[in-house]
Amino acid sequence: QVHLVESGGGSVQAGGSLRLSCEVAGDTLSWNSVAWFRRAPGKEREGVVAITHLGATTYNLESVKGRFTISKDNAKNAAYLDMNGLKPEDTAMYYCAVSRQGAGFWSEADWRYWGQGTQVTVSS
Repeated sequence: QVHLVESGGGSVQAGGSLRLSCEVAGDTLSWNSVAWFRRAPGKEREGVVAITHLGATTYNLESVKGRFTISKDNAKNAAYLDMNGLKPEDTAMYYCAVSRQGAGFWSEADWRYWGQGTQVTVSS
């Protein structure tokens, strides 16, 4: 059974930084892609950024390019989302997803396993 645990969320002021972590148990990231999604209050969950098993990065949100960076450490079986220059509109619950099963990246159905999420709140 695969289990994902996100951590690192919190409350920061605009312009601040956070590092989210996604620890994976029950499967290896060596041959798995990882994505980060988020759900803002009153909105649907949306894809943010993903990294393939080979380390290629793809962004879904133009608004986070240059501010958010995804990475994964196969040795630690963990993935990360480094968020800099945070804005109030980045406030959301952030989820990691592992094991891509679809043709795309940004549909929830494209991913097999999900974490429970970690809350990020950015104040102005």
